[in-house]
Amino acid sequence: MAKEREKEKKMFVGVSWNCAAELKFLITALLFVCSLVTVLQFLPPRFSLSSPDLRACVPDISTAAAAAVSNSTAAAGAPNSTKTTADAAAVNLSPPPLPPPTTPTPPPPRQQDEVLQGGIIKRSFNTYGAASYNFVLMSAYRGGLNTFAVMGLSSKPLHVYGNPSYQCRWISHNSTVPTATAAGYKILPDWGYGRIYTVVVVNCTFPSPVGLDGLGGGTLLLLASTNGGGDGSSNTTDTIPALTEKPQTLHPNYFTSPPKYDYLYCGSCLYGGLSPQRIREWLAYHIRLFGERSHFVIHDAGGLHGEVMEVLKPWMEKGYVTVQDIKEQERFDGYYHNQFLIVNDCLHRYRFDAKWMFFFDVDEFVFVPRRNNIKAVMDSLSGYTQFTIEQMTMSNKLCLSDDAGVAHKKWGFEKLVYKDVKRGIRRDRKYAVQPRNVYATGVHMSQNVAGKTTHKTEGRIKYFHYHGTIADRREPCREFVNTTYLTSEDGIPYVLDNTMRRAAGNVKKFELRMIGPRLKGTRQ
Repeated sequence: MAKEREKEKKMFVGVSWNCAAELKFLITALLFVCSLVTVLQFLPPRFSLSSPDLRACVPDISTAAAAAVSNSTAAAGAPNSTKTTADAAAVNLSPPPLPPPTTPTPPPPRQQDEVLQGGIIKRSFNTYGAASYNFVLMSAYRGGLNTFAVMGLSSKPLHVYGNPSYQCRWISHNSTVPTATAAGYKILPDWGYGRIYTVVVVNCTFPSPVGLDGLGGGTLLLLASTNGGGDGSSNTTDTIPALTEKPQTLHPNYFTSPPKYDYLYCGSCLYGGLSPQRIREWLAYHIRLFGERSHFVIHDAGGLHGEVMEVLKPWMEKGYVTVQDIKEQERFDGYYHNQFLIVNDCLHRYRFDAKWMFFFDVDEFVFVPRRNNIKAVMDSLSGYTQFTIEQMTMSNKLCLSDDAGVAHKKWGFEKLVYKDVKRGIRRDRKYAVQPRNVYATGVHMSQNVAGKTTHKTEGRIKYFHYHGTIADRREPCREFVNTTYLTSEDGIPYVLDNTMRRAAGNVKKFELRMIGPRLKGTRQ
């Protein structure tokens, strides 16, 4: 037995020794190819080496190496030489043919410096590529028989330092109907918060109804002109097919019929490692608050991981929740995951589907006093197009000492019971609108409405804000206290507020009645 092991050892050493030269050759060849590819990345565009040229070299190297290894193995008298040769050939198969390279668009003639009369040197400037897009279309919707809204992103420097303009055209698919043209009225709803891109809502209102012929449908074209913005010597106009209507799809009574929902929630962009339990609590609470004729539109910017989706599914199945995947917008550097773009899309997408539309976040809980109900409050505000809601800021770590041993069993808004009562500071407000009278919207309120706005809603409706809890997967209770009033280490005064704590029991019963115990095991 020992002799056989010794024989196998000598055989392995012999094979390795005989293959040493070929292995060196193979490694050297691969190193050369990798070095060549690296160097090519830094060569100017005029010098190029096409992918077919490289492919022509690769099979030769691979085949030569495989043959060398095979010959050396056979010469060494290895018992598995046939298998080794086959394996080498399989490993070194040449790659499949690549599609032929596309021919790049030739650049414009390069301008050269000139020497003018009097010895003045006129310098030249040559442009390549673009700093940002003129317009990034997200959506377009009808706002009536003769009006449309187009939502998109556009270069922020173009709008800050230039004067871009828009024109709208309606081209009927029925060739006997003349083309209609209207000026596009642009609205910039993000208050200058944009980064590389800013949000643009273009209103297209034609002198008379379009698309009513019903024979061929039509297409809305948006003509976006830079008017020399960024380059005073040029005026680039992009023609954008914003909306296409198929024949017989326009129903005029849609714009005047009673809405499908009483209340519709337009959610902001959700991203990061959200807590499934906090989402669970928020949904159960607000579906109970707004009732059967309500709907919730959730926008996923990367935050709806598997555990969160498990919380949403029961309500999606019952028709209360719609999820929209808007992660693609991350390609374009705007404000806060392009939040202003998303809420404007939601406004116009569901504009005629809801009587009231709410805008707030998933760490905020709208509250109506117990002696009242949401319908009565909204009816009392029906004379306004928009109203804002007062914020109650809650501590995201202070809990009662009585909950110390059972905090993990209680819901977040049930155990976080200390309210920030610091005076003299401005607190954000959230809002609701009657969407049929709104042209564009924001995050905390809209500045583009037809009708009145009121901020005097104290005592009728407010919202509790648990900042920082939605993106925290840990137990929120960090400190347990037994007092009705305290001042934190950073000087913030807090007072005990049991308002939301008292509502928790009924919310839990509502969830159990609606979807059963399927979310009982939800984790933080």
